[in-house]
Amino acid sequence: MAFLGFSAGLPFLLVFSTLTAWLRDEGISKSAIGFFAWVGITYSVKVFWAPVVDRLPVPYLTTRLGQRRGWMLVAQLGIASGLIAMAFVGTGNLVLLSLCALLVAFSSATQDIAIDAYRIEAVIDEYQGAMSASYILGYRIALLVAGAGALYLAEYFTWPAAYIAMASLVAVGVITVLLVAEPEKDKSLADTSTEQRVIGLLVGGQLNRLQRIEAWFIGAVLSPFLEFFERNGRFALTILIFIAVFRLSDIAMGIMANPFYLDMGYSKTEIANVAKIFGFFMSITGSAICGVLVVKWGILRPLLVGAIAVAATNLFFAALSTLEPRVEYLAIVISADNISGGFAATAFIAYLSSLTNRAYTATQYALFSSLMTLPGKFISGFSGLIVDGYGYFEFFVFAALIGLPAIFLVLLLMAHQDSS
Repeated sequence: MAFLGFSAGLPFLLVFSTLTAWLRDEGISKSAIGFFAWVGITYSVKVFWAPVVDRLPVPYLTTRLGQRRGWMLVAQLGIASGLIAMAFVGTGNLVLLSLCALLVAFSSATQDIAIDAYRIEAVIDEYQGAMSASYILGYRIALLVAGAGALYLAEYFTWPAAYIAMASLVAVGVITVLLVAEPEKDKSLADTSTEQRVIGLLVGGQLNRLQRIEAWFIGAVLSPFLEFFERNGRFALTILIFIAVFRLSDIAMGIMANPFYLDMGYSKTEIANVAKIFGFFMSITGSAICGVLVVKWGILRPLLVGAIAVAATNLFFAALSTLEPRVEYLAIVISADNISGGFAATAFIAYLSSLTNRAYTATQYALFSSLMTLPGKFISGFSGLIVDGYGYFEFFVFAALIGLPAIFLVLLLMAHQDSS
C-alpha cells in the first residue's frame, strides 16, 4: 500500500506546485500560473468516469491482472507518457504544455480511483486505519520526491531533465502492480439491495441486450448515488457539502505557495530543504498524531482539530509575507502548515472510507474525493488574480476565511452523531 501511495502521489505536484515553480522560474506571469490550477480540476471530476473503472474490464489486462490492477497499469502508462511529453514541450508553448499536463492529471486521477478501491477492498474494516497510514506515508514520500527532488534536479540540471527523471519513477507503481495480488471482494460486506430493487423496477426480469446495457448503467452509475442517499437520508446533502468545503482553505492557497516563496526571495534550494524535506517530516508527524487521536477520540473530533488548524495556518503565511526572507521564519510556518495538513488529511481519509459501501467502492469514493477538491481547485484558478490585484497578505487572509464553513459543518456532524 505504501508503494501504491507513492505511485498516487508522484504525479500530483508535477501538475500542481512543482509545475508552477517551473513556470515562475521561466518568467511566466502569476495570472497565467493561476489558470494552470484548472488542470487539477481533472482530479475533481473523476467521479464521471469512476463507474467505468469500477465495472468495465480492460481488454486483456483485466483477465491477466484483475479489475483494479489492470486499470492501475493503464493509468501509470498514461502518467509516464504525459510527463515525458511535458519535458519535451517545455514552457515555449503553454497551450500544448497544459494539454500534456492534462494527460498526466487524467491518468493520475484514473489511477487514484483504482488505488482507492483497492485499498478499501484489500482488507477488512479493522485494518483500514493501517492501510490509510501506509498510503499516506507512501504518498508523502512521493510528494517529497516530486517536490524537493524535482527542484534539486531543476537547480543542478534543467526542468525537462527533472520531469524525465520523474517519469522514470513511475516504474515503482508498475512493478508494484505486477507483484501484488488482486483483492477479493467480501460479498458479505457489499449491500446491493438498492441496485437490485431499482433494476427490477425499471428493467424487469428477462433482459435483452439493450436491457442488459440499461441494467449495467443502473448498477454502475445510478445505484452508487441512490444507495448513499438512501442510507444517509436527508443528512446526505449535509455530508456532501462538508466534503466539498473541508479542503477549500489549503487547496486555494496551495497553487501560490511556490511562487510566493520565490517572490519572497527564497532560493529553490531553500524551498526544497525547508518546504519539501523538512515539511515532509512535519506532515508525517501530523499524520502520526492524528492516527493516535483517531483511536482515542474517534474520527469527528480530530476532523474538527484539523479544520481549525488548516484555516489558522494560512494566517501564518499572511504574517510571513510581511517579514524579510529568513529561513527560520519559513521553517516555523512550514512546521505549522504541514503538521496541520498531515493531521487533517489522515482524519479526512478515514472519514471518507467510513462512508463507502463496498458494493460501489470506486464510484462512491471517487464521488467523495471529487467533491473534496473541486471547489478548491476552481477557486484556486483565480488565486493569481487575487495576488496580482491585492497582494499575498490579503490572499492568505482570504484563504483562512474560506476555511470557516468546514469548522461549522464538523460541529454540525458531531451534533448529528450525538443525536442519532
